[in-house]
Amino acid sequence: MLLGIVVIAILLLLLLITKFKVNPFISLMLVSFFVGLSAGMPLDKIVGSIQAGLGNTLGFIAIVLGLGTMLGKLMEESGGAERIARTLIKAFGEKNVHWAMVCVAFIVGIPVFFQVGFVLLIPLVFTIAKETGISLTKIGLPLVAGLSVVHGLVPPHPAAMAAVGIFKADVGKTILYSLIVGLPTAALAGPIFANFISKRIYKAPPENLVSSIKVGRTDAELPGFGITLITILFPVFLMMLSTFADINLAKDTTARLVLNFIGNPITSLLISLILAMFTFGLWRGMSMEKISQYCDQSLPSVATILMVIGGGGAFNKVLLDSGVGTEIAKIATSAHVNPIILGWLVAALIRVATGSATVSMLTAAGIVAPILAASPGSASPELMVLATGAGSLILSHVNDSGFWLIKEYFGMTVQETLQTWTVLETIIAVAALVFILMLSTVI
Repeated sequence: MLLGIVVIAILLLLLLITKFKVNPFISLMLVSFFVGLSAGMPLDKIVGSIQAGLGNTLGFIAIVLGLGTMLGKLMEESGGAERIARTLIKAFGEKNVHWAMVCVAFIVGIPVFFQVGFVLLIPLVFTIAKETGISLTKIGLPLVAGLSVVHGLVPPHPAAMAAVGIFKADVGKTILYSLIVGLPTAALAGPIFANFISKRIYKAPPENLVSSIKVGRTDAELPGFGITLITILFPVFLMMLSTFADINLAKDTTARLVLNFIGNPITSLLISLILAMFTFGLWRGMSMEKISQYCDQSLPSVATILMVIGGGGAFNKVLLDSGVGTEIAKIATSAHVNPIILGWLVAALIRVATGSATVSMLTAAGIVAPILAASPGSASPELMVLATGAGSLILSHVNDSGFWLIKEYFGMTVQETLQTWTVLETIIAVAALVFILMLSTVI
């Protein structure tokens, strides 16, 4: 009965989002109530479970999301992303510009969302394509591949960070493993695939978009490459220090306590944001009033993302409190299903139906997480985060807003978008799963 409830709940969630176009947050709320009522939970317990799930999720994610968005906004306004792009392209050369773009995306994408990174860097892609005559698909696809990999796999991105909490994974280890898995995955789906498909689909930048591109800033107007790179990667560095302390230092030592404190995602992002206020703002002649204005402007755009993540947390909590998650864990454990494959598959199915990587990753994490609790050691919690993240990226098509974003900016038909972007996302999902399974044999 409980299994039937969760199957119906997922189908209902997909139907509400895809067929009736109901807002994902509202859909998650409705399905959460449905699960609680169907499982026979007391009415007051259902509301309490939803409140606890949403509150516990957003209590952490809202802070991380807010700080990360402010950091990304300062990077955008200061020209830091443009500086990184120019430097890497100069280092790689024009013939290897597609490799430079995936590196740019991987670096710039760490503190910003996919859509933010895309809109931030697409003018640079247009400019390079227009000046060199290289196909937009060869330059642009590596960009979106790098951004997509970082978005789905690498904390502190919100969905990945929420999954870290659900699986009780270590943030530093998750970042380390995500880089091991993500870099070769981005290479396959980005430059290697782009080099292949660009010979078959040539695209010049759409004139209506190219004409509106503002001429790039001079080198004097941009921050230095070194200080930009340090600022962007500083939170990741602090989180990795915390993991190093956990592995190499005794539990109650002062050094470990200090490193764990500054390596906490909230603390590390706050420290990095303060650093960015100097490196991207004050030291570049920007007033504190202007910095505060940019920080304020960055927040409204994340409201929808926060609500969806909160809804996913509520759904996850109801699944756990109703006993559905435990029942699934028992069946999966007795059937000896590899949790990594199960997590990837559940996320992939929801992604194909809903088009939302965030919804699919959080829902899959909520369903699969009890398996780890029921059978400790069956899989690494960090790899489970990556598995659900990889599955959540597969087969982006017409129900995904990212599909239409790529289509319009690249000036492609629906068929061409399916042949490029959809295939690229599927390569990411499958390649990442393979690398995750390989990594699971040695950790």
